[in-house]
Amino acid sequence: MYYFCGKIEIASQDMTRGEATESRKFAIIGVAGYIAPRHLNAMRSLKCELVAAHDVFDSVGMIDGYFPRARFTTDSNDFKKHMAAGHAEYLTVCTPNYLHCTHTIMGLEAGLDVICEKPLALTPDELRRMEACRQAAGRHISPILQLRLHPEIERLKRMVDNDPPPTIYDIDLTYITPRGSWYAASWKGDSLKSGGVVANIGIHFIDMLHWIFGPAEKVVLHRSAPDCSAGFLQLKRARVRYFLSVNADHRPVSGEKPMSPYRHLIVNGEKFDFTNGFTDLHTLSYERILAGKGFSVDDAMCAIHTLENIRKAAVSGLTGDYHPLLRNL
Repeated sequence: MYYFCGKIEIASQDMTRGEATESRKFAIIGVAGYIAPRHLNAMRSLKCELVAAHDVFDSVGMIDGYFPRARFTTDSNDFKKHMAAGHAEYLTVCTPNYLHCTHTIMGLEAGLDVICEKPLALTPDELRRMEACRQAAGRHISPILQLRLHPEIERLKRMVDNDPPPTIYDIDLTYITPRGSWYAASWKGDSLKSGGVVANIGIHFIDMLHWIFGPAEKVVLHRSAPDCSAGFLQLKRARVRYFLSVNADHRPVSGEKPMSPYRHLIVNGEKFDFTNGFTDLHTLSYERILAGKGFSVDDAMCAIHTLENIRKAAVSGLTGDYHPLLRNL
């Protein structure tokens, strides 16, 4: 049986606006976070203006390198008033995962279009609430699904699209991005706030797999730990063994820099190297959004359903078709 992965039964998001011809005004929430500089760089590169920034932490000196005149506040009510006053057209959400739904709805209710980092939500129910609010507000929600814009991933999609069904692909996905001890001590180490390793580092890859190979028919979880998740996904057109980790000791290669990531995608024996090419994907995402060609809530739905099914799955251990790196743990 397929896991549900269709459109939300609410009027679909209209993304047909013409290309942007003037400077757009932005507000950002979560500006002290790890991912915020990529959004700030995208705004600056596209000659946008940041008029308001908010975070509960005030260590945001890096903002001076992008928008030194932007209004900053640690007061959420002050930030809401500034948005409601019509000073911004877009709200960028870079807060912890469990706040994405709340802050996206906050932006919509203030009359802004919203750009939200991954994952757009932690549960399908949150997505439904966001879409209902989006329609009521008559605004747009644009999730950042930048891996779909990566040249190697686009090449893979073209290859699969040109293969006649019912071609079924065998895939090994390995993504190890080392994190220090701060990771477990932060909100990212709290699965209720982050959704766990799969939501933190794997959601883009799950989205990419669904985009190319279709919805999930079966979800198997072989390992679930604070630093690692591994399992098997049976998709409509692929059998996927995945291994996701933030532990540097899990990398299968030696001689690497201590915190170097390891990205490895094998499709029917062919390696797709997407180690490089990540630098400008946020800028490209913003360019598409401003031209009315961004992604929608419906686009994010499939991966969020799979994320929830992985989270609810019982750990089966080393049974069935599991990722080869699991033998080393």
